[in-house]
Amino acid sequence: MTSWTDISLDDFRAVTEQTTDASAYPLADAVERNVLVYGAKLLEHDRDTAKNELIHALADGPGIVLFKGAFAPAVVDRATAVFTEMIAEQKAAGVAGGDHFAKPGANDRVWGALDKFAVRDPEAFAGYYANDLLALVCDAWLGAGYQVTSQVNVVNPGGRAQVAHRDYHLGFMSREQAGRYPLHVHLLSPVLTLQGAVAHVDMPVETGPTMYLPHSQKYPGGYIAFHRPDFTEYFDANYVQLPLAKGDAAFFNPALFHGAGTNHSTDVRRMANLLQVSSAFGRAMESVDRAAMSLALYPVLRGRDETFVRNVVAACAEGYAFPTNLDRDQPVGGLAPRTQADLMHEALREDWPHDRFAAELRAQQERRSPKPQARTEDTAAEG
Repeated sequence: MTSWTDISLDDFRAVTEQTTDASAYPLADAVERNVLVYGAKLLEHDRDTAKNELIHALADGPGIVLFKGAFAPAVVDRATAVFTEMIAEQKAAGVAGGDHFAKPGANDRVWGALDKFAVRDPEAFAGYYANDLLALVCDAWLGAGYQVTSQVNVVNPGGRAQVAHRDYHLGFMSREQAGRYPLHVHLLSPVLTLQGAVAHVDMPVETGPTMYLPHSQKYPGGYIAFHRPDFTEYFDANYVQLPLAKGDAAFFNPALFHGAGTNHSTDVRRMANLLQVSSAFGRAMESVDRAAMSLALYPVLRGRDETFVRNVVAACAEGYAFPTNLDRDQPVGGLAPRTQADLMHEALREDWPHDRFAAELRAQQERRSPKPQARTEDTAAEG
């Protein structure tokens, strides 16, 4: 494949209709519906050997691995209690979480759950994230310095399935946006992120555990293709779901076609801790005060031609929506919040006064900034 015009459902089928060869993964306990299943004994093997097999599974194999019994039930239960408190507080405050690929408010979401969890119950957090299987798969796919983020997702009885998609980075773009990136960037994007989900309740198939299409991460044009109805129809006819027990964890290549399933149960609130782990290389080397740059340049750009404006805004304003504070800067009405560059272009198109642009920019920065955390009292000086 050399261009997006080469996208073909027949080629996609040829990739996804492969059979996972169990002999190529000697450390796996089983292959279930083309998905590799591992147990805790994976940790008994040489770490480099285990990492190499996981890399092979996620890159060249089915693109998904399932760890049975990855988290002890008591550890999961303690975290679940914390997450449940957070959700109850959000509801009491009238907060309804947006969603990237489902109707806002259909599910219960806790965005930015990682630091909220750590501040609320550090002991429970330490017990949860000390998990060595989690560390192994993250280190295998991303190497040193990986960055964990967490979003709690509860799909309530009757909650509808998500549309099949790929994930962050290019998966959170429209087809037109993704098409502006060359093919080699599409091949790079999957190695910048590892997706995972920890089951916080038992999830029989009727509760709608995540739908996966094994091997689909290997199709080069997938970040464009998942927007096409014929690819969606093929996914809907061929996805696999595996029942999960509380404490099981699935990790997958973000380029794998997937989506949360419909919860057909009448009494199970399907809770998962969704883990999105990023490469240390997925960040710029320097921090830049792009707000100050945008404010200074705004008067210069008013009334200038489109090409001039586009190039200068691209050089000064933040053109990417993440990272952000999804409690306040939510992806409601789109796949991602509005960027600083989007705001600046709107202001220039509508010829806002400078003070209005400054006020809107400050408001956007406030939405994107982390909430201040309570400071621990320093009692040492009192003695």
